[in-house]
Amino acid sequence: MKILFDTNVVLDVMLLRKPFFRASTFLLAEVERKKIDGYLCPTTVNTIYYLVSKALGNKQAKNQIKNLLQIFKVSLVEKITLELSLQSKFKDYEDSVLHESALREGLDGIVTRNSKDFLFSKLNVYDPEELLKIICS
Repeated sequence: MKILFDTNVVLDVMLLRKPFFRASTFLLAEVERKKIDGYLCPTTVNTIYYLVSKALGNKQAKNQIKNLLQIFKVSLVEKITLELSLQSKFKDYEDSVLHESALREGLDGIVTRNSKDFLFSKLNVYDPEELLKIICS
């Protein structure tokens, strides 16, 4: 199963955000064990670095990004991805870019805590708990 991880799911783990980090931590572990083919959008990597550096410092942010890049693949964002995202029905451009990147990469779905932001998704959208149940069944 090839899944794009939304920024909030990864940040839940990095910043130990309760009560969300438990399911998200398990999902990241499943990526590390190669039970999920995990992808990050480049915009997610940038956002994670920025927010983790503000919360925990630059050194910690660099270490976190290095660890993520060892286990995750990174989807492509090209000019056409950005242009198509402008034409989508998504309210949030960042979510639209993430979605379009996953589509162009041929992924199976997106895991996010903000499913409502992906109402117009052409891919399956899972919250972490839901994806966890699918993986464990």
